[in-house]
Amino acid sequence: MTEFEALERGDIVWASDPLSEKGRPMLVLGAPRFPTHGVQLITVLISTKTYHEASLTLRDDDYEGDPLGERSHVLPWSLATLNSVADVDHHLTSLVDDRTEDVVNQAINYISA
Repeated sequence: MTEFEALERGDIVWASDPLSEKGRPMLVLGAPRFPTHGVQLITVLISTKTYHEASLTLRDDDYEGDPLGERSHVLPWSLATLNSVADVDHHLTSLVDDRTEDVVNQAINYISA
């Protein structure tokens, strides 16, 4: 099993942003394995920008490990699927289960709206 395959819901990774040429932190919401595509990381983007009204601010006690260096905000409407170990640079930290569930529920609300 590779490090990529060991990632699970709640992990925050530094990964390639599909919307730009630079990396950014992303929260893993799921890591399903598909028969023909292998493991796919379903993620949402994390930003330090505060102008996203519906973003979910991460507080220090939301982290299971060390908090990210800057105050960060999860963008639950901004889903990205990573399908290659090359997309993920490294693991940063993790969120506690309750906060991860908040993000998952908000993402589901966007999808089902």
